[in-house]
Amino acid sequence: MKKFFCLLTFLFLPLMISAQNINGSISSSLYSFERFNSTEISETFIRSYSGLNLNFNYDNISVRTRVNLETNLGKSLDDDPRLRFYNLYFEARNIFDLVTLKVGRQPLFTPIAGGLYDGVNLKFKYSDYALTGFYGGNVPAYQKLEFTDDLGNDYVLGGKFETTALEDFRFAVSYIDKNFKSVDYNTLRLDEELDPITALIQTKSNQYKFLSGEVQYSYDNIVDVNTRYEFDVNYKETSKIEFDTRVNATEDLGISGYYNYRAPKIRYNSIFSVFDYGTTQEIEGGIDYKVAGCATLIGKFGYVSYKDESSTRFTIGANTSYGSITYRKNLGYAGELDAVSLFAARSYFDGLITPSVGIAFTSYKLSKDTEQNNITSLIGGCNVRPSRTLSFDLQGQYFNNKIYQNDFRILFKVNYLFNTNL
Repeated sequence: MKKFFCLLTFLFLPLMISAQNINGSISSSLYSFERFNSTEISETFIRSYSGLNLNFNYDNISVRTRVNLETNLGKSLDDDPRLRFYNLYFEARNIFDLVTLKVGRQPLFTPIAGGLYDGVNLKFKYSDYALTGFYGGNVPAYQKLEFTDDLGNDYVLGGKFETTALEDFRFAVSYIDKNFKSVDYNTLRLDEELDPITALIQTKSNQYKFLSGEVQYSYDNIVDVNTRYEFDVNYKETSKIEFDTRVNATEDLGISGYYNYRAPKIRYNSIFSVFDYGTTQEIEGGIDYKVAGCATLIGKFGYVSYKDESSTRFTIGANTSYGSITYRKNLGYAGELDAVSLFAARSYFDGLITPSVGIAFTSYKLSKDTEQNNITSLIGGCNVRPSRTLSFDLQGQYFNNKIYQNDFRILFKVNYLFNTNL
């Protein structure tokens, strides 16, 4: 199936050669961490990540790519080096002022099943109406540049219709069918004589099939309401109801509300469908208030109802131009938790240097009668941007709890942006 990508490359070449504009970014980073093989023996690893975003543009036509190469410096890990292809697609916009076409490996943005796929996306837009359809194969592990060898059982397809014809409203209806090809595997089983034999396990493909509807209302930066409904076509039941709203009561006071009803997303033909599972309902309310134009105080309270239990949480904090401080407490079935976090960052010399620091303390119990556990985490770093196109990041990360004791890591990253008209 590599012929699919060879054909795309052949089609892309004329545009890449005759491009009017080339833009993108290059990033390279080193990440250092320590891995313990036993309580006494450990190894230090330095992992390298190199990323490239590259776009070739000619009028309303583009070729977009995004790749990442990761490997270990020194001792190699399994499957090193890994070359991941996140994007490699052709895009033609506003064909006849009506159609936008994308072909190749591209991102899929849906709340139900997002990610990447290899295929086609076609969007028709006229006035306040838009109709989008997509179809293609699922991307293999590690985003390898390979096309699925079984498109009939390893695919994603769907569509969406939306309109803004009614003032202040947006309505949308969508459908998605995502099928996951199950991977065959060998395992040991006992034969009739109770002797171990190797057996090939083959299972059916699993799938998601969902219908969803959305309604959004926004009025003059005062009221914003978003609602969503999802229906599981396979199990013929409601999967999710979501309601999110915000009201700017005054220039300084904001009020928010959130409600969520959710059933677990179980793949069709999955063994997990035989288990006794329940739905959850979640409700949260919050307020935020600006103080003297320099800080915003926030407060939220949430309640979650499970099948036979419940859990509550509340959050208070403040956001300023220098950083934020937050305290959160959880009680009930989901465990007991107390967490305090502080983050601060500030730019100097017109953005040339931006130091940052963050610290968090967490104390939690998984249930009322279990032991108390503590977590300390700390980050500190600095961003240096000598020009608009070049920047350097250095960050240290520290983590400590009963499992990861005194875990310290270092990240160094270089970013370069470019935009050239030919």
